[in-house]
Amino acid sequence: MTALFVPVIHGAALDRPDEQDTIDTAKAVARSLSHLGFATEILTVRPGLTALDQLPARKPYAVFNLVEALGGKAARAEEAPIRLEELGLVTTGASGSAYVVANSKISTKELLANDGITTPEFWFAGEMVPATETVIVKSIDEHGSLGMDEGSVVTGREAKSEIARREAEFGGRFFAEEYIAGREFNVSVIETRAGPGVLPIAEIDFSRLPESTRPIVDFAAKWDAAAPSYHDMVRRFGLERMEPNLADEIRELSLATWHALGLSGYARVDFRVGDNGKVYVLEANANPCLAPDAGFAAAAAEAGLTYDDIISSIVDVAVQNSKVMA
Repeated sequence: MTALFVPVIHGAALDRPDEQDTIDTAKAVARSLSHLGFATEILTVRPGLTALDQLPARKPYAVFNLVEALGGKAARAEEAPIRLEELGLVTTGASGSAYVVANSKISTKELLANDGITTPEFWFAGEMVPATETVIVKSIDEHGSLGMDEGSVVTGREAKSEIARREAEFGGRFFAEEYIAGREFNVSVIETRAGPGVLPIAEIDFSRLPESTRPIVDFAAKWDAAAPSYHDMVRRFGLERMEPNLADEIRELSLATWHALGLSGYARVDFRVGDNGKVYVLEANANPCLAPDAGFAAAAAEAGLTYDDIISSIVDVAVQNSKVMA
C-alpha cells in the first residue's frame, strides 16, 4: 500500500536565527511524519510560489504549512495558504483569510475589540501619543520579535521618532502599543475533531532578569544565545494549580480569540496581565513555532502529548476540516 504523501513547506531563506529555526523545524516535522507512516519531503517556497504549483499532480493527502515568511518578509507568509487553497489542496493550520487577519497585529486588535476582548491601546505612525504614556514600538506584521529590543519601550513623546527609526532600520510598518507592565503568558491552542483545546498555560518568568532590564521578550531573548536574556527568561507551568481563577480567564480569552480570528489547526495567543490584574490579549500567532524545543511542544508535553501526537493531530484535523468544508 502506498503511503499517503504529506510534504512540508517553508519559506526560510535568510541567514538569520529565526529563519534557521524554521528550517530545523521543517526537518523535525518531516521526521515525525515519517514516524507516523506518511511519505514526505521538504519543499522550500520562494516568492512567486512556483514550488506549490507542482503539488496538485502529486495528490498530497495534506500539505504541512510552515511558511512564516517569504523572501524574509513575514507580511507575505499569508500568500502560501491562499495559493494552496486556490490549488484545491488541504493545508494544515489557519486558512488564508484567517492568516491575513492574524498576521497583522492591527487587524487582530480591531477584531478583538469588536468582540469585546481587551487588548492594549495603540497608535499608528504620525498619530499623537499622550506624552506621558509608556509605549512599546512593534512591527505591525513581523513576528518572532523582529525589530524589538530594549530600546523599543519609550515614552509617548518619543514614539513618533522611534517608529520612524525602526521602519528605516528594519523596513515594514511599525506602531506604538500601550506598554502593560506585569506578567506575560503564552497559550498554545490545538484543534482536534472535538474542537479547539487549550494546552497548559506557560508563563514567562522574568524574575532572573536584572532590575535594569526591561521585562520584554525581544529578538535577543528569543534568538541570541549570547544574550543574557536568552538564558534568564524561562518558561514555567502550573498556573492552573496555583491561580485557577486567572487560568480560567486566560483559557476563556484564548478560545474567544481563536473564534474571533477564525483560527484553525493550532495557534498561540500571547497575554499580558497588568499589575492591577487586568488581562490583555497582545496578539495571536496563526502559525507558531513547532520546533521540538519551542513553547508549543513544551505545553503539549505538559499535557502528556508527544511530538508525534501534535503532528498527527494537526494533519488529521486539517483533513477533517477540509471534508466539512467540501
